[in-house]
Amino acid sequence: MDRTTLAHALETGRITGEVATPRENNLSHIHRFLAQEKQFDFGVELTQDWDYDSVFAVMVDRCGLRPETDFVEGVDTISTERCIDSLETLATAIGDVTRAGGEILFATGHPAGLLPVHMAIAAAAEAHGARITHQANAVPVPDLGGDCRQINRVWTWHQHGGTPHTHLAEPMHALLDDITRRGDQAPDLIVADHGWAGAASSRGLRTLGYADCNDPALFVAEAQEAIEVTVPLDDDVVPYLYEPLITYVLDKAGLG
Repeated sequence: MDRTTLAHALETGRITGEVATPRENNLSHIHRFLAQEKQFDFGVELTQDWDYDSVFAVMVDRCGLRPETDFVEGVDTISTERCIDSLETLATAIGDVTRAGGEILFATGHPAGLLPVHMAIAAAAEAHGARITHQANAVPVPDLGGDCRQINRVWTWHQHGGTPHTHLAEPMHALLDDITRRGDQAPDLIVADHGWAGAASSRGLRTLGYADCNDPALFVAEAQEAIEVTVPLDDDVVPYLYEPLITYVLDKAGLG
C-alpha cells in the first residue's frame, strides 16, 4: 500500500484530517494536562518547563491541530502526513526489534478502538521472531483495583468483568513492577497508548505511542525525547477502519 492510498483511507475514516474530537475538548485537555490532573497526565514525567503556549505549539507541530490561536470551537484536525511519517518510524522500530529477536510489550488503554491494531501487529511480530511479553496470570493493580490481563498478546486493565478505557499509568507500573519482582529483564520495546505508554516512558524504557488530538501528554513526552515517536490519530473509530493502517505498518516493518 502506498502513502496516497493510506492517506485516503485515514481521511475517509476520519482517523486523520477533520476528526470527531472538537476543538474545545482539545484546548481544555491542554489545561488539564498542565494541571497534572489524573487521567490527563498519562504518567508522563515533565523534564522541561511547559506552559499553555508551548504545549499548544507542540500539538500543532506534532499532531496537526489547527494553528489559529483564536479558533476555540468547532472541528479540529490531525495531520495525515504527520500520522504516516510517524507510522513509518514506528514500523521501522518494530521491524528492527523483531528481526533482532527482541522482546516487545504491547498494551492499550483504549480496547474498543486500538486493541485490534495492537493485536495484529503483535501477532505478526511474534510470527517473525519477536518475543512478546507474556504472563499467564493476571497482575493485580493495587492502587486502582482490578488487574492487568493479556488479550491475544496485548495487555489491558481489567476491572469488574470488563476492560475499561483508561488513561491511567498505574496498570503499566504494576505490570513493570511484576516483571522486576519475577527477576525478568524489561522489554526491549514498548508499543502502547495512553498511560501505558506514558508510564513506560517515565521509567526510561524505549517506547512508541499512539495518541489522539486531545491527549497532549504523549506528544510532550516525544518532544522531551522520552518517547521515540507518538503517532497522531483518532484512537476511537470503528476498529475495522484501522485495517489499512495495520497493513501499511506491517508492510513497512517487513512483517506483511
